[in-house]
Amino acid sequence: MRRAVCPGSFDPITNGHLDIIARASRLYDEVYVAVMINKSKKGLFEIEERIDLIRTVTAEYGNVRVEAFHGLLVDFCKQRDIPAIVKGLRAVSDFDYELQMAQMNNGLSGVETLFVPTNPTYSFLSSSLVKEVAAWGGDVSHLVPAEVLARLTERLRQD
Repeated sequence: MRRAVCPGSFDPITNGHLDIIARASRLYDEVYVAVMINKSKKGLFEIEERIDLIRTVTAEYGNVRVEAFHGLLVDFCKQRDIPAIVKGLRAVSDFDYELQMAQMNNGLSGVETLFVPTNPTYSFLSSSLVKEVAAWGGDVSHLVPAEVLARLTERLRQD
């Protein structure tokens, strides 16, 4: 069974993330979406909410599993026999950082990283930008799945 992981904080998952996950799901038998737990950083959505949203918007693929993780991604990979990390690259600036991470991960464990160029439609997109625009009342409906938009709108009304 060919396995890969798509890691991130996904706070919230965007159409850019979803594009990378969908493409990975066509290339691998099983794709794990690893939702990073960073205890020092307060997200807009709790980890359980992120997992629920990701499961909802990836259900149609049938081969995507969603789990939380903390610590080293390579440990997550070793525990699940995952030999590949799939990462989307939006710009050259992403590559500089991601290349260092890929080399470190490979050096630590032999896990390979595959870089997938982001669909140009989403090349500017980040969860942080979506949250900021939505907080100021901007229309982000074309940047996130409908389920995410509904929860995002609801959450921002509460704050």
